Amino acid sequence: MIRFEGFSKTFGAQHAVSDLTLAVEPGEIVALLGPNGSGKTTSLKAAAGLIHPTGGGVFVGERGRPATEPDARRSLSFLPQKVTFPDSLTGREVLDFYRALRGVPRERVDAVLKMSSLNGASARAVGTYSGGMTQRLGLAVAALPDSPVLLLDEPTAALDPDGLRAFYALAEQRRREGKTVLFTTHQLGDVERLADRVAILVGGRLVALLTRRALEDWLLAHGVPLVRAETSPLEDLYRELVGGDT
Repeated sequence: MIRFEGFSKTFGAQHAVSDLTLAVEPGEIVALLGPNGSGKTTSLKAAAGLIHPTGGGVFVGERGRPATEPDARRSLSFLPQKVTFPDSLTGREVLDFYRALRGVPRERVDAVLKMSSLNGASARAVGTYSGGMTQRLGLAVAALPDSPVLLLDEPTAALDPDGLRAFYALAEQRRREGKTVLFTTHQLGDVERLADRVAILVGGRLVALLTRRALEDWLLAHGVPLVRAETSPLEDLYRELVGGDT
C-alpha cells in the first residue's frame, strides 16, 4: 500500500504539494488527476523515494516504511513520465539488463515482451523505435518485477491502441493479484476505464477524492449519460472541480 500523511514539498518558494493525505490500498487502482503543475508527478516521485518530503511523510508497503528507505523502494516498480534507453541496445537487451538488476527470472523477459506487444521489435535497436514503442518498452521494464506497488507517471502518453491495451491489462492484472497501483494521467478515459478512486489535485492540494460510486452518483445527480459523443462525463466534473479551463 501507499500512504501520504500530510505530505508537502517545496522547491525554494514554490509549494509543489501541500498537506496531501491519501492512502492507496492493496488491490486498488487510484488515479492522480489534475492540471499541469498540480503536484501529480511530485507526489508520485515521493512515493518512489526519489523526493524527500519537506513536511509530512510518504510510506510504502505492508510495513509502512518511509518511501526513501531501500526496503520500501525494493517493494515497488516505477515508470517515469519520460523514459530513455541506450539507442544501441535492442529492446530485449534493455529488458535483460533491468531483469538482472532487479533479480527477476529470465523467463519474465518473454512474458513482458508479449504483454507490451513488442515481440516483433525485441531484436531491433532502441534507436529505431518510435516514441510509442519506447513508451511500451518502459511499461515492459516496469512490469518485470512482481512488485506489490506499481507507480506509473503518465503511462498512456504516446501509446497506440496496442500499447493502451497492454497498459490496461497490466493494471487490471495487478489489481486482481491484490497489488497497489497509483498512476497519473491527463487522459480522462483512462480514469473512467481503470480507477477505483480518483484523487484530483489543483495547485498542489487535494480538492476531491472520488470513489467509483461517488462518480456514478455525481453523474446520476447531473443527469449525465455514461456515453456521450462530444465530451467525457468525467470531463464535466473535472472542469467543475478545477474551475473551468485547464
